[in-house]
Amino acid sequence: MNKRILSIAVLAAVVFASCGTSKEKEATAEIQDAAAHDSDDFNYTADEFADLKLIRYQIPGFEELDLKKKELLYYLYEAAIVGRDIMYSQNYRHNLQIRKTLEAIIKNEEAINGNAEELEKLMVYTKRVWFSNGIHHHYSNKKFKPDFSRVYFEKAIGEIESENLPLKEGQTKEDLMATLGEVIFNPALDAKKVNLADGEDLVATSAVNFYSPDLTQVEVEAYYANLDKVEGDQPEYGLNTRLVKEDGKVVAETMMVGGLYTEAIEKIVFWLQKAVPLAENAQQKQTFESLITYYKTGKVVDWDKYNLNWIKDIDSRTDVVNGFIEVYNDPLGKKGSFESVVSFKDMEATKRIEAVSKEAQWFEDNSPLMEEHKKPNVTGIIGKVITVVVEAGDASPSTPIGINLPNNGWVREVGSKSVSLGNIVHAYEMSSKEGKSSLSEFAWDQAEIDRSKKYGGIADLLHTDLHEVIGHASGRINEGVGTTSETLKSYASCLEEGRADLVALYYLHDQKLVDMGLIESLDAGKTAYDDYIKNGMMLQLKRLDMGDQVEEAHMRNRQMIAKWAFEAGAKGSIIVKKMRDGKTFFVINDYEALKDIFGMQLRELQRIKSEGDYEAGKSLVEDYAVKVDPELHAEVLKRYESLGIAAYGGFINPKLVPVMTDGKITDIEVQYPESFKEQMMFYGENYSFLPVK
Repeated sequence: MNKRILSIAVLAAVVFASCGTSKEKEATAEIQDAAAHDSDDFNYTADEFADLKLIRYQIPGFEELDLKKKELLYYLYEAAIVGRDIMYSQNYRHNLQIRKTLEAIIKNEEAINGNAEELEKLMVYTKRVWFSNGIHHHYSNKKFKPDFSRVYFEKAIGEIESENLPLKEGQTKEDLMATLGEVIFNPALDAKKVNLADGEDLVATSAVNFYSPDLTQVEVEAYYANLDKVEGDQPEYGLNTRLVKEDGKVVAETMMVGGLYTEAIEKIVFWLQKAVPLAENAQQKQTFESLITYYKTGKVVDWDKYNLNWIKDIDSRTDVVNGFIEVYNDPLGKKGSFESVVSFKDMEATKRIEAVSKEAQWFEDNSPLMEEHKKPNVTGIIGKVITVVVEAGDASPSTPIGINLPNNGWVREVGSKSVSLGNIVHAYEMSSKEGKSSLSEFAWDQAEIDRSKKYGGIADLLHTDLHEVIGHASGRINEGVGTTSETLKSYASCLEEGRADLVALYYLHDQKLVDMGLIESLDAGKTAYDDYIKNGMMLQLKRLDMGDQVEEAHMRNRQMIAKWAFEAGAKGSIIVKKMRDGKTFFVINDYEALKDIFGMQLRELQRIKSEGDYEAGKSLVEDYAVKVDPELHAEVLKRYESLGIAAYGGFINPKLVPVMTDGKITDIEVQYPESFKEQMMFYGENYSFLPVK
């Protein structure tokens, strides 16, 4: 599945691919320098509020592309943004009306008779809604608590003319006030977007809009169990549907032209059709056409035909991901969230990741997996570094820094693409130079700090490469064993992310990388190990409120690996917990022995996946990944408070503007919005196609 990954340096700092079993690591606001870059006076950091930091990124090399490629990227850019409303609706049934109401208030802010403090609090809440594509936190899944009052909110609505409000058919302004007032201000109502807590009804207690509110987990699972298997036993059946109950029967609404979200999907198809004549070659043209066919038919077999064409398109400089892809927002791991990433290949930077992909068979043959779980022939793995032009839906504003697709296991047997988002990583690096680092606070000694400064960048990049290119492509499921969403259920994403991370960790401290010329010393691997253990044991806890358990799949994965490794390593003092000045540190004494532990963990996670061992997978997650030490958590929060580092980072997209001469496009100009508010209000005005229903 689409796999998003967070690099080691990012992990060290706070510590996203699309991974059907992984949403691979979402980027954070802080990152160590990953590589040396020339000085740049571009203003990267644009805004900070709540626990968020907004960053602007550039599109280096765009101006050097020929006009045909620029125009093609412009059409794909439009096809991405026109679908943005879909993500809001998928996340929660009230999101679109809430967002449009907030935007109406902001447009009318000068006419609102209220105090500036309340207005500012409403503005911060609105930015959080924009960032998370809805009223639930993009990472913790908890509903935001508004700091402004309900009285102020209703008064602000009251001063707007009804025709300027997003009213449903037959709804009055008073109805709107009552409905949204309850949704926003009642903390118990739809409190979590995605609930993965063991023993609870994951459908009924999740607010995500893939299932109507009257459905239960038992009903949904029965629906899938009784479905006739589609051709080829393709596991992503239902990826683009929403389940509802009609006359007591569970039925599917399909996201397609003429179906659910048709108003936005028709726009996507319009711009994709304009891209077809500009395709770089016959294979890319066929890829675009098969994606259009899928949007028109809504059939999963057409989605797979598109993916098969997409992985064959290896010669084009330009590329696009567009569709219902990641399943992390579905508590049952079956429904895909809308997402789009438009890009072109960074030719020079791609050389590093290509070196990794060319050795895929060596990595598979020399892994610690059981022989019967190794792939005898690793084929079709394409790796590259891309320059992002725009992201939308599930990929924006919070973005992955690595992607591995497609998510469909049987298609991946034919081939896959793994990419690193080069200009996104660079923008993180540049913005991080303006703030403080967690390294000096959480590293045990100066030697660790010096080593991290020297090798943190390359360790970070190679972790991303190995996780995406080798990790998600490695191993095989035993014949007759179902897909991970069927066998491992709600634990599938966490376990798969952990498996891919362990592949990367195992090889980051291997002489092979030195022999390949990718690192100059195994000290890079030591840095990777230091960062991962610190993050999994402590640093990522800054993302949680006191009393919370770990619920997000990637945070669970990192804590599971780190705690499991610490327990195994403590017996031989491989990893030790030390105290200094009342502060906790986790110190690695034997890196080679820790590599062996990572290998043991990898072997077991692959066995669980290959055999579909639900009970073993559940036990690992519940024992190591979920529970939080409250004393350590309080300590981490206190230590981070003095640093003032935002827990999460996201991006403001560049804006593509066609230059017209005599009715024809003669160039595409890149503009960079100055603020998050500027961009999102522009999007709301020009890219809002789904009606409130």
